[in-house]
Amino acid sequence: MRRQTDSMTRFAAARRVAVSAAWQGIGLLVATNLCLAGVLSQADLKRVETLRPMFAGLMGDLVQTSKRSDISAVDADCVKLTIQNLAEISQELSSYEYLITIEKELTEVGENGPTRDVVKFAIDQSTNILASQRRKIAQLPDQCARSALALAKSQQALQVVDTTAGILSAIRSRL
Repeated sequence: MRRQTDSMTRFAAARRVAVSAAWQGIGLLVATNLCLAGVLSQADLKRVETLRPMFAGLMGDLVQTSKRSDISAVDADCVKLTIQNLAEISQELSSYEYLITIEKELTEVGENGPTRDVVKFAIDQSTNILASQRRKIAQLPDQCARSALALAKSQQALQVVDTTAGILSAIRSRL
């Protein structure tokens, strides 16, 4: 609680300084730069935070589909294979997710510094994992490729993987 209060106090103090500077005519640009300093922008953090619910929604849909009584055993097995691939992605990405979002936990991060390198590393590793796992999901066994349901569910998984990779690539290009 003390740490949160300290960071809130620092934030409030920085905000007062920025407002004062703007009123004194030094410029609104200085105030904006004080509030937005850091490796990731608020928009970047929000985009990264949207990935978890998107992934969870897909996993929930796949689990429900695999448990449906009206699908064939082959379809259920194919959907379960997609679930396994996504679970593997989730496990491999979990530590990198923390590294990407660690900046929001730090109170004194500048725009240039070791944190930028850590975030770049985490994004690069995450992107590599996604590319590798994408190939794995796209290479469906023959019986799954012949099933419209299994093919559609693997396409949904590929779309989530591609969206995740796209978000990370966009962030990486700005670092």
